[in-house]
Amino acid sequence: MTNEKWKTRLLLFINSNSVQLRHERMEYYRFALLVVFLSYIERCWSSSCVVDSFTVKQDFDPKKYAGKWYAQQKKDPEGLFLQDNISAEYIIGEDGTMTASSKGRVTLFGFWVVCADMAAQYTVPDPSTPGKMFMNYQGLASYLSSGGDNYWIIDTDYDNYAITYACRTLKDDGTCDDGYAIVFSRNPRGLPPAIQRIVRQKQEEICLTGQFKPVLQSGAC
Repeated sequence: MTNEKWKTRLLLFINSNSVQLRHERMEYYRFALLVVFLSYIERCWSSSCVVDSFTVKQDFDPKKYAGKWYAQQKKDPEGLFLQDNISAEYIIGEDGTMTASSKGRVTLFGFWVVCADMAAQYTVPDPSTPGKMFMNYQGLASYLSSGGDNYWIIDTDYDNYAITYACRTLKDDGTCDDGYAIVFSRNPRGLPPAIQRIVRQKQEEICLTGQFKPVLQSGAC
C-alpha cells in the first residue's frame, strides 16, 4: 500500500474519531443541562409547595359556612379514613365557636363496613387568619379514633363548594409528608362544571393535582 493511501486512511480515522468525540461531548452537555433544568424545576416545585405558603379563604365567615356539606372528592392520609357517603354538618354556638357532626362509611379490620359517626370542635389559633383552624375530633364509638388536625378552608363560596386541607406531618423542606383534603358540595349530586374548574385550580395550588378520588354519595349513611 502506498504512502498516500496510508495517509488518506489515517486522516479518515482521525476525522471519524473527531466527529465521534464532538458527538459525545454534545450528548454530555445536553445531559448536564437536563440535570440542571430538572434540579431547578424541583426547587421551584418545593418552594411553591411549602405548606405555610398556601393561602386560605380570606375573611372566612363561619356563620356562612354553617350547615350541611357533602364530600365529592378526597385525598386520603395514611391509615384509616372515611371512604364514602361522607357528610358533615357545621353548627355555630352562641359564643361563636364552631362544632360539627359528620358521617361516613369506613372499613374496619379489612372486611367490616360500617357507618361511622364523628364529632369535632374547632378553634382559631390566630384570629387574623380565621380560615386556619385546629380541629379536635372524636369517634362516637369505641372502635373509632380520636385526635386533632389542622383544618384549613382553602376556598369556599359558602353556597356551592368548599375545599378543606390538613397536613399532619411536614418534611424537612416544609412540604407536606402526610395529609388529607376534601372537596365539599352543598348538593350531594355534585358540582357544576364552572365550579369544578375553580376546584381544579385550587387543587393545583395546594400541590394535590391528580391525587383526589371521587366520593360515592349513595345515601348509605
